[in-house]
Amino acid sequence: MQPRIPRQSAGEQGSRRADGADVDARFSAELASVVSGARRRAVRDGDRQIDTAHLLHSLLEYDPDVRAVLGDGPQIARLLGYLVQRSIGYGLRWQGTVEDSGAVPVVTEAAGFSPLAAAAMEYACARAARRGAARACGVDLLAALVVDPGARAVEVLGRAAVDPCTVLHRCDSHVGPTS
Repeated sequence: MQPRIPRQSAGEQGSRRADGADVDARFSAELASVVSGARRRAVRDGDRQIDTAHLLHSLLEYDPDVRAVLGDGPQIARLLGYLVQRSIGYGLRWQGTVEDSGAVPVVTEAAGFSPLAAAAMEYACARAARRGAARACGVDLLAALVVDPGARAVEVLGRAAVDPCTVLHRCDSHVGPTS
């Protein structure tokens, strides 16, 4: 049986966009690790696509700036608790469904990603460009994950009593690297 999410060799890291540019080349090294971690998590969970909850989980694991933006230790522990429950609890209803709120245009170049996750990655890159950075970082992606109220990441944040609007404000206040 073929894996549902395409695997990539080290030489193929980063999907090719329609314009020929590498998607991962637009991300910081840390964010590229986040995307790889989300891909592994999706495969391990048996999900068809990487969704925004996979990306949020991976951000919490790999990016200290994201953890700092989200707040104190108990809040991070509560978030991770909900994300871990995904494969044994409430997240089971997500299996076999595509994450798409219909609020954003579908991005078709990002094979293996839900429409919302692909749109969040595009938004993160645009956010980085607006602040003059060459590459998107984890805080850019966190901001992108919370802008669509229909995202699974927003649902997880809500279950953990984390207000997405507050997270977005903290992301906007965070000054990240511009390189």
